[in-house]
Amino acid sequence: MREENVKQPLLGRKKYYDNCPGCKVDQAKELSEGQGVPIKNLAIIWTLVLSNALPISSLFPFLYFMVRDFNIAKTEADISSYAGYIGSSFMLGRCLTSILWGVVADRYGRKPVMFAGIVVVVIFNTLFGLSTSFWMALTTRFLLESLNGMVGPVKAYATEIFRDEHHALGLSTVSAAWGTGLIIGPALGGYLAQPVEKYPHLFSKGSIWDKFPYLLPNLVISAVAFLVIICCFWIPETLHTHSCSDESVEDAEALENGNSGAGKDMTSQKNENLLLNWPLMSSIIIYCVFSLHDIAYQEVFSLWSVSPRKLGGLNFSTNDVGNVLSITGVAMIIYQILVYPFVERACGPVGIGRITGMLSIPLLQSYPFIALLSGVALTIVIVTASILKNIMSTTIRTGLFLLQNRAVEQHQRGAANGISMTGMSLFKAIGPATGGAVLTWSQKRMDASFLSGTNIVFFVLNIIEAIGIIMMFKPFLAEKKKTQSDQLQ
Repeated sequence: MREENVKQPLLGRKKYYDNCPGCKVDQAKELSEGQGVPIKNLAIIWTLVLSNALPISSLFPFLYFMVRDFNIAKTEADISSYAGYIGSSFMLGRCLTSILWGVVADRYGRKPVMFAGIVVVVIFNTLFGLSTSFWMALTTRFLLESLNGMVGPVKAYATEIFRDEHHALGLSTVSAAWGTGLIIGPALGGYLAQPVEKYPHLFSKGSIWDKFPYLLPNLVISAVAFLVIICCFWIPETLHTHSCSDESVEDAEALENGNSGAGKDMTSQKNENLLLNWPLMSSIIIYCVFSLHDIAYQEVFSLWSVSPRKLGGLNFSTNDVGNVLSITGVAMIIYQILVYPFVERACGPVGIGRITGMLSIPLLQSYPFIALLSGVALTIVIVTASILKNIMSTTIRTGLFLLQNRAVEQHQRGAANGISMTGMSLFKAIGPATGGAVLTWSQKRMDASFLSGTNIVFFVLNIIEAIGIIMMFKPFLAEKKKTQSDQLQ
């Protein structure tokens, strides 16, 4: 009777179970061979990631003023400290629950976790906009990320919903959508916060927008997330739900067909300890190092850009910084979607990561000399440098995403990405404070004889980058070897 529920494959192809959602996706991928890029799947990944990325940075333009309005800071200098606590609560929530959500995604499916994550965005992002006290803002931001565990599962989903030749494109889409959210989010926060003051002809005094001046940008983001919730009803699940008896019969059939090596491999991988999976853990450790570098660079770049010339900065306005980052974001999106998949196919995720990492070191160390320029030359050079630096960083991160997802079987991919997100969140929690402290120290030693001024801060960033690059070589970085079962699939 079991055979009636199984679609018999061609020789060398895997079997598909009628009631298994993962099998339906795999069969659809097999039937789509040679049909080009699946635009629908790209759109699914894009909307899921974008709705999750928008709330992350939308508060940055108005957080200072929000904390000021809470009247909790005793002095003006204390405002930044309280604002930092709210920002850190977000990453702390992610760090504490990412592994748990990954395990849930492996057990119950990617779709339920992603659906729940978007619902959490709608609820707690709106509540954050309604915050009337520091503790309410702190709590809603913490819950926004601790109850939203979709970031890790969506990276696993991005590889499972595409054919092997499109894995790089899928994860590039994750990075591109994430970057888009980190650009659009601050724009929404900057333009829509305090609407009564900015647009008095549209928003009147005494209205809800006057009582809750930071609600509008959060409400717009929540509305976008609500539309994504509706779309989630139609996205496919990729997790396989074979019963143990079915898998046992498959293993027996594999042995009968002479594939004993594959059968043993499948059995041994079933209960694999992820912490002992060195191809996975080595790529996660490297990812954490580069995450520390990237978040510290982002913090330093913004502070350095607006610093006065006498301290080695560019003396930019916030609008100038926003323009540079916006152009950078557009260029990064184009690169991720149109260029990276071909580059990865030609050089591999490790090869291209090593190359871009080494090229970024002299580029980053040139930043203090860029500060000597002015006018149009400064604008052109800093925009070009920013584009190249962010493209190089994104290339490394996307390659590491690929290595992490290839290092484990599907039934452990959610947990693996959960471990990755936990480590990354921990490193990103300490990155901004570290970068800001080093920049402050560097600007106090403008007359030093060795690496004076901001030369030292970019030198420190390059040390972290160099450590990551060294780790990308053997024997530290190990790539998973393809098994016979992998090749059959």
